[in-house]
This record gives sequence, structure tokens and C-alpha cells, in this order.
Amino acid sequence: MQTLQTLTQDAVSTLMLSPEESEVDRVMTICNACRYCEGFCAVFPAMTRLLEFNKADIHYLANVCHNCGACLHACQYAAPHEFDVNVPRALAAVRPQTYAEFAWPPALGRLYRRAGLTMALATAGGLALFLLLVLVINQGSWLHAPLAGNFYAIFPHNTLVLMFGTVFLYAVVALGLGVASFWRMLSPPAVGAAVMGAASLDAAGKALTLKYLDGGHGEGCNDEDDRYTLRRRVFHHLTFYGFVCCFIATSVATLYHYLLDYQAPYPVISVPVLFGIVGGIGLLIGPAGLLWLNLRRHPAHAVAAQQPMDRGFIALLLLVSATGLALLVFRDTGAMGLWLALHLGAVMAFFLTMPYGKFAHGVFRSAALLKNALDKRAPQRQS
Repeated sequence: MQTLQTLTQDAVSTLMLSPEESEVDRVMTICNACRYCEGFCAVFPAMTRLLEFNKADIHYLANVCHNCGACLHACQYAAPHEFDVNVPRALAAVRPQTYAEFAWPPALGRLYRRAGLTMALATAGGLALFLLLVLVINQGSWLHAPLAGNFYAIFPHNTLVLMFGTVFLYAVVALGLGVASFWRMLSPPAVGAAVMGAASLDAAGKALTLKYLDGGHGEGCNDEDDRYTLRRRVFHHLTFYGFVCCFIATSVATLYHYLLDYQAPYPVISVPVLFGIVGGIGLLIGPAGLLWLNLRRHPAHAVAAQQPMDRGFIALLLLVSATGLALLVFRDTGAMGLWLALHLGAVMAFFLTMPYGKFAHGVFRSAALLKNALDKRAPQRQS
């Protein structure tokens, strides 16, 4: 009876698939019969554990995929073959649906998916303009005498904490609710604490090292042609660890302020500033490289509808890093207030769009990698 009920639920789920999800179902059915790419990445071993592909399975596989392109360039059934199998493009078309479908509130997820670049730049510009107006009202001009890098003489510390604390908390809650719903849909196997711990370490290791951007053989992705390259992996690392360094800089500065009563501004040769510089450089080089690769990407890998989301995220990261480094350079000049307003506007826009844009892919992908690690430790076939 339970098996019959499960089969009925899967049949209903299949009927409710979107065109993009139906294409994944078609492609994965062909791949499951071929299995030539089984050693390329986590997608294909995960595929072999499935007898059919319902909505949850499709979104799971889409988020395990890192879109390295290796399987497409090795596929004997890719175009011009009549089967026209294109796994990277099929899965890439579904991932934005994951972000939009599990976004909270859903309306913002749908809006960002349609106009990610416009939404990101408009949010950053609007917030920066608001802060500039506040600056002009308080100071009489956006130019003023040097304040020796004292940001809090322009915007009080408690005001900034309230503003950014609220926005950051909103982003964490919205993203957490979305990923929690995604995790429930994935229905991971029930395991004990020891297995969960081992699976978590496995998934974290693969996420932090970007294991599946190596093309399955360690030589890298096929970005533009059949030539392997590790450029995407390097630029992703610079972006992620640049973000981590900036987070460490903010955390250390917070500890200085509240635990040691050591007030900003801090000298250039100090822990928070040095981490901020390293992080800012990483967030400048990494996103610039990713944008360059995005513009040059093999057309067979690209999904046009996903470009606004991708480029909106990259543009915000570039704005955050460029304005942050400029703020450091000009912090002892009369232009400090201008750069501070621009930087704070970009950072706040980044936080506000975190749950809806490309940033979310790292969290959803980590959840999918954890599900994959758990499935490997509970290898019974699933339907």
C-alpha cells in the first residue's frame, strides 16, 4: 500500500513538472541508460541511485551540478545528435527556479530572477543616494574636512549597527527559511549522529575546495571549448575566501569595539584592516574574473534567463569591493563621506538581495552536497 502511494505521488509530481524540469527528466533518463560520465562529478552517481526523476530529485541534481561542462564535451548524444543531451544547460535552467521557488517572501525571489542586475544596481544606488542625502543634511555637504578616518563622526556607530544588524538578520532568516523548505523537499535519509557528522565533513570539504569544478579529472572546466582550465575554480576561490576575510575583519572589529573598548578607526597595520584589504582584493579580482568568464562562456552552457541574476550578483560584489578599497584610500580626505555612503549602500544592497540571488546558490548547493553525502552512506536505491 505504501509503495502504491509513493508511486502515485511520483506520478502526480511528474505531471506537475515545468518545461525546464521536464527537460532534466528527459536528459537524465538518457544519461541513466548510458552512464559514460559516472566518474565526472557527484551528479551521475546520484542519478544512478534514482529509478525516476520527480521534482525533488530534479532540483537536488540541479544544485549538485557545478556546471563545469565536462560531461557535455564528452557526451556522444550531445547536438548534433538527435537526442540533443545537454546536462549542464538543462540543470542550469532549473537552479534559478530553486532560488525563486524557495525564496522568502516568494515575490522577491521571482522579481530578482526576472531582473537581477537591475534590482541589484537599483537597490545599491537608491540606498547610497539615501545615505548621501543624510550626509548632506547632517554635514551641509558631502565634502568635509578630514576626520582621520572616523566613520562614526558621519554615521553614528549605534545607527549603523541597527541598520546593518536588521538587514543582516533579515537576510539570514529569509535564506534560512528557504533552505529549510528545500531540505524538507529533498527528504534526506534518517541517520545517526555519527553518520551525520561524517557526511557533514564530507560535504563541507567538497564545498570549500570546490571539488566538482575540476572536471572529474583534476584538470578543470570546459569554459569556452574542449580545453580544460581551472580558471573558474580559482576565481570562485578568490571570491569566496575574499568574502570570508571581509567577514573576519568585521567580526574582529566588533570584538575590538565591544570586548576591548578599542574604537575605530584602526591603523592600516591592524588585524581588521589587513583582513579587509586582503578580502577586498579577493572580492575585486574574483568577481571580475567570473564576469569575464561569464561573458565568454560556451553558448551551449549558458541559459539566457539566468544572466541577469548572475551578473547582478557579480556587479554587487564588485561595487562592495571597489568602494571598500576606495574608502580605505580616501578615509583621511574630504571625500571620505562620499565613499562611505557608496560603500554602505552597496553592502546593504548585497545583504538585502542575498536570499534571492546567486549568493543563495552556495547555500542550496551545500545542502544538496550534504544530501548526496548522506545518500552515499545509505546506498539503497530510491524511487
